[in-house]
Amino acid sequence: MDERPGELLPLSGVRVVDLTRALSGPFCTMLLGDQGAEVVKIERPVVGDDTRRQSNPMVGTENSAFLAVNRNKRSVAVDLRAEAGVEVVRRLVAVSDVVVENFRPGKAEQMGLGYEQLRELNPGLVYCSISGWGSDGPYAARGGYASTAEAAGGLMSVTGERGRGPVKVGVSIVDSLTGLYAKDAITAALLARVRTGVGQKVETSLLESTVSILSMSAYAYLLGGVVAGRWGSEHQWHVPWKAFPTVDGFLVIATNNQEQWRKICVGIERPDLLEDPRFTTMADRAAHREILYALLDEVFATRTTHDWVARLDAVGAAAAPVNTIDQVFADPQVLARDMLQSVEHPTLGPIAQVGHAQKLHGTPHQITLPPPLLGQHTREVLTDLGGYTPDEIDELISGRVIPANC
Repeated sequence: MDERPGELLPLSGVRVVDLTRALSGPFCTMLLGDQGAEVVKIERPVVGDDTRRQSNPMVGTENSAFLAVNRNKRSVAVDLRAEAGVEVVRRLVAVSDVVVENFRPGKAEQMGLGYEQLRELNPGLVYCSISGWGSDGPYAARGGYASTAEAAGGLMSVTGERGRGPVKVGVSIVDSLTGLYAKDAITAALLARVRTGVGQKVETSLLESTVSILSMSAYAYLLGGVVAGRWGSEHQWHVPWKAFPTVDGFLVIATNNQEQWRKICVGIERPDLLEDPRFTTMADRAAHREILYALLDEVFATRTTHDWVARLDAVGAAAAPVNTIDQVFADPQVLARDMLQSVEHPTLGPIAQVGHAQKLHGTPHQITLPPPLLGQHTREVLTDLGGYTPDEIDELISGRVIPANC
């Protein structure tokens, strides 16, 4: 294992062979790396991970999409179409704890890298499969992306403005969520291995992750027979709950009970609304939402977003500005919670990184390795972990299994 600071990180001593690409899998393995796991990222020679070639903004010679989800990893470039390339991975798996893959169902088995094949090498292996639709069922063989999962899983049907068509969520939330579920399953399986002494296969999919977060909309249907629709920034039952235009932007307010409604009326200096019978209860306000929202639109249009947040915050009401992305990373609370960090990249110098949402006070996460260059660590990993001799590495290079510049 490479020498990395932070011996007390929660996953120190855990080695991960990362066969994933794109977003959900690399996000999962990045989180494992943030918690101290040693992550060896397997990439295709020349082209590498899909995100190295996306149309996202470039930072020097590196793609920002790749830089977003691949810190705390070492990169090994190896051609898995070659039998010798598969053998490289098998030798790494034999001395590792976790494998994460997001091939289409059945592809790993075809290459000789399926769970049943690898656990013969390593009975303690935790093997995580991430897919679009799951490993079985009528859709298993389909290609899957976050947007198709949002559509089929119902999330897109409740996202968008009233009276208009469905839209995707503004970020790849399903990919990230699936990565989180995968990471959680892996850590649970590692904990189970402490008790049982054996590993296991775990899996999740974009579809299942999407269905799992339907939350109240799911149970409104399952238990109440109500099919939720699109409400934009509004809430179907809680009123007022909406993004309101201000002098210079948008302000979101949310009310979940009568006390919150009272605080909003105090904060906007409209105590008369508390006495209006049309707005007495949550049900009354929902029944007269258009009238109430027209009144509140006029009120909020008179001041800046900052002024309204200050006034509502002073009375304990729930309010927040709709920050643009640049405003997010200048927000004092975001900065105070270490959600903007940096790491030294070998060719780019210091690069910004989004911090970790979980805060472990005794064993905090660390960003110790920058997103790697393609194949940057091939030779050292094959030597240190795979047990390859210099002659064997030269043979892999001559056979074009690994790149010559590794």
